[in-house]
Amino acid sequence: MDLEMTKRLGGMYAALLTAMDKDGAFSPERQRALNTYVLSQGLNGLYVAGSSGESGLLESAALSDQLGIVAEDARGHDATLIAHVGLPSLAHSIALARRAESLGYHALSALPPHSYPFSDDEIFAYYEALSEATALPLIVYEIPVRTGRPLPFDLLVRILDLRGVAGLKFSSMDLFKFASLRRARPESVFYFGFDEVYAAAATLGSDGGIGTTYNLLGGLYVEIANAIERSDIARARELQGISQQFVEILAEVGVMPGVKAAFRLHGIDIGPSRAPMALRGRDPEARIAAFLKRPEVAKWLG
Repeated sequence: MDLEMTKRLGGMYAALLTAMDKDGAFSPERQRALNTYVLSQGLNGLYVAGSSGESGLLESAALSDQLGIVAEDARGHDATLIAHVGLPSLAHSIALARRAESLGYHALSALPPHSYPFSDDEIFAYYEALSEATALPLIVYEIPVRTGRPLPFDLLVRILDLRGVAGLKFSSMDLFKFASLRRARPESVFYFGFDEVYAAAATLGSDGGIGTTYNLLGGLYVEIANAIERSDIARARELQGISQQFVEILAEVGVMPGVKAAFRLHGIDIGPSRAPMALRGRDPEARIAAFLKRPEVAKWLG
């Protein structure tokens, strides 16, 4: 994989939400409203149809439709598009990958297969087949909170060495493992996936971030990255604190339902999350509304 091309994939990306109608079906019209907002946030690009997009609850047809609408809306924008195509079936993953390639996406990503307790060799074979299915660079997705287990260090290195694999989206709090992987394969691109501690990963040399709350507060995360780049730790800490306060609320009320409620309160209705996801706790919308009204937060809302 060409080093210069790989590193060009770095930057800050919204893990794009999926807009639904009131019954939980994919809504093209609401998706377009969301796309318009997120594309105005100054991010480097969009990571489409991933965990934040509720891909584990969506049909392949809905994911395919979403990829098409995002590709249309991104035309004319300087936005890099990464399509997440990790589905339970390798055949379905390859079909979605080829759909993304035909739409002009710049890269692919996929979480490892996890419907069954697959062996390391089976997971390697999955990524090998997927990386060979198109000419697009592939970003591996490490997210133990969803797959149920972290991939071993040596397995991740083997996968990163595949010809078509460009890098890793690392959604784990194991920052030592993250830094060790980066040292082991410095030619790969490394994204960090936990919004609330992105600044910590940036100090360890992350090439970028991919996050859920970037949908709403993308400009804030761009500024965190810029602050780290210019060694302004105080500014990065200040802005990361705002991020952490939002994530604290979302952890209690539900992450995707909570961010969707925040959009609705901000005047952009992108619908509910797909059942069984739902807001939880006492007065979740009131808590979110109070957060959004704070001056240090409101300035980041588009």
